[in-house]
Amino acid sequence: MMFFHRPFSSSCVRWLSACGAALLVAACAAPTSPVPVARSASATTAPVKVKVFVAAMFEIGQNTGDRAGEFQHWYERYWKGAAPMAVPGALQPVYCNADGVCGAVLGMGKVNSSSSMQAILLNPQFDFSQAYYVISGVAGTPPARGTIGEVSWATWLVDYDLGHRWAPEENKPGEPTFMPRKGYEEYRRFKLNPDLVGWAMKLSSSTQLKDSDSARKYRLRYPDAAARRAPFVGTGTHMTGDTFFHGPGMSKQAQYIAKLYGADDYVITEMEAAAITLVIKRTHGTDRVMSLRGAVNFDQGNPKESTLQHLDPAPGETAGGFAETVENIALVGTRVVGHIVANWPQWQAGVPRP
Repeated sequence: MMFFHRPFSSSCVRWLSACGAALLVAACAAPTSPVPVARSASATTAPVKVKVFVAAMFEIGQNTGDRAGEFQHWYERYWKGAAPMAVPGALQPVYCNADGVCGAVLGMGKVNSSSSMQAILLNPQFDFSQAYYVISGVAGTPPARGTIGEVSWATWLVDYDLGHRWAPEENKPGEPTFMPRKGYEEYRRFKLNPDLVGWAMKLSSSTQLKDSDSARKYRLRYPDAAARRAPFVGTGTHMTGDTFFHGPGMSKQAQYIAKLYGADDYVITEMEAAAITLVIKRTHGTDRVMSLRGAVNFDQGNPKESTLQHLDPAPGETAGGFAETVENIALVGTRVVGHIVANWPQWQAGVPRP
């Protein structure tokens, strides 16, 4: 369902473009190679008191020095030189600095990312009792509500997959082809702490975001005023699903599900946040969870291209701005992380009133 969700290697031509699919890289992201572990749990070692945990889903190559994926800008800001901490059951090691900021690459998709998150949360090397979380990555957006390079803080997280679906030809024309699965009410939607979202916007909405000529040119293919905007910091519902959906019909269905569940407008499609949040909820609750996504593609083609053309574009026809977007995510997110850590006495016991 997520739209663009991951950078691809040079051999990957699938620039997954729908909102639910991380068009660009989703299936093609190169996993970070394992790093020798310099530290492991010990009965005599006090656990790291985590103040903020940053979760990324993939990195293209190394953590520093090459083309940046979702983790590199965070790593270079907080963990250069930090010893990797191995966690059995997690995809990649965790890194922490002396200020209590920790982070890791969890893996793409709901199962991959949430299993890593659970392994990390339950590992005795860490104390998450007062931690804040930033679930960070790239995503897709509908052209009626977002643009390439924008950065969005989630107000709601909604699971796209938990329900019943059937083929459009087996339905009455124009009616939805989705029905919620009863009994999953506590698993499929999460309203994130409004005070925390308010703080995130207060601290980051004025961030000067990066843009590119290729992204500017690509936006002009769409008639929507939102799609043609320069990158901005916004809020809305983030839709989590393992299906890379494409096209106006699927985008409309995502908005339908968001409204069906009483959430805000659907503005971001991604693959992990609701699943990761469910894991955190079962251990520490959701009051300190933030979801931060940058849009690298639209969830549908422009009026002059078919959905399949958008899904498998010709060379040179993909959206630009990937490098700028992953940098924008870190530019926005570090403002909030830095503020929390610098003012820890005010944040330690819970989110202050904005």
